[in-house]
Amino acid sequence: MTTAEVPRVSVVIPAYNEGPHIIPVIDRIFESVRLQCEVLVVVDFADDTTVAPVTEYAQKEPRLRCIVNTYGRGPANAIRYGIGAAAAPVAVVTMADGCDDPRQIDDLARLVDRGVAVAVASRYMPGGQQVGGPLFKGLLSRMAGRSLGLLARTGTRDATNSFKAYSTDFVRKVGIDSRAGFEIGIELTAKARRMRLPVAEIPTIWLDRQAGISNFRVAKWIPGYLYWYRFAFGPRLSAEQVRAHGYEKKKEHR
Repeated sequence: MTTAEVPRVSVVIPAYNEGPHIIPVIDRIFESVRLQCEVLVVVDFADDTTVAPVTEYAQKEPRLRCIVNTYGRGPANAIRYGIGAAAAPVAVVTMADGCDDPRQIDDLARLVDRGVAVAVASRYMPGGQQVGGPLFKGLLSRMAGRSLGLLARTGTRDATNSFKAYSTDFVRKVGIDSRAGFEIGIELTAKARRMRLPVAEIPTIWLDRQAGISNFRVAKWIPGYLYWYRFAFGPRLSAEQVRAHGYEKKKEHR
């Protein structure tokens, strides 16, 4: 890849058996993103139903790739693998269910271009909104995001939202320790806070998916969210100290 071909933003989409439901989502991304981009659809296995329609789409759209995650099953590993494969200095994670607004990808990426480590699409700041979705999940998310923003001063009122842009340099320095669920969003926000790196947010309107089945498992993934919630509080750490902390966490769960 030449310098001229290097994308400004890598859009990472973890997908699990989305089948043709993912096609309108990809259409909207390419219609909306004006920055030079690549779109990486990450699946856990080669016979996932997402693969065939994405592979067919990629034959006419060279910016699209479907890649198979080799880190282990689950959305955390898919996101981790996708960010690791990103060619751009900015990676934006968005969901395959169409709940996120792709028109905001450029704005999120530009915030990272300007120097923030994490740029958040926030449902819980003025101008943001969550439409639909499970009531209990939404309540927990809102409480966690607002309390972290107020008490831990994370720079966002929606740390749990997965729709975020990251500096890939920042991510590669601190690493990703999450191995389950969608806790990566709160993990990397907490790590940026502990390193006292800037986090910014813009309002977003999240719409519950209109097709397919949600793969979100609240009860199963709460412990991981709680771990990173607590981690957001504490003194300033270096990247090396953050990495060491993650290493200790992984040892505890072996």
